[in-house]
Amino acid sequence: MAAAFLGHLSQGRVEVRSAGSAPADSVNPAVVEAMNEIGIDLSAETPKVLTVEAVQASDVVITMGCGDVCPVFPGKRYLDWQLDDPAGQGVEAVRPIRNAIEAQVRTLLIDLLPREA
Repeated sequence: MAAAFLGHLSQGRVEVRSAGSAPADSVNPAVVEAMNEIGIDLSAETPKVLTVEAVQASDVVITMGCGDVCPVFPGKRYLDWQLDDPAGQGVEAVRPIRNAIEAQVRTLLIDLLPREA
């Protein structure tokens, strides 16, 4: 959800990579439904495995509780967002998680993107 929000809200001004340390085989259907409710289609997305190369190629690395599993490199900016895991949850439980992620992404974009005149 964070990657989808980042891509959507930045309107392509931020290159986004999304991966997990132990990704599921498919995106949670409740997540797809919750994102569809706000006009973001995740139906074609597939979870990806986090690689060292992806972290090395990134300026900002956002983790969501991966702890020591996530690779750490000097010079990278790391943010750990403490959010509930939507895995196995229904759409009612996913909506507040979705909204919290959107708020985090909006705050991040204020920091990442220069103000337009």
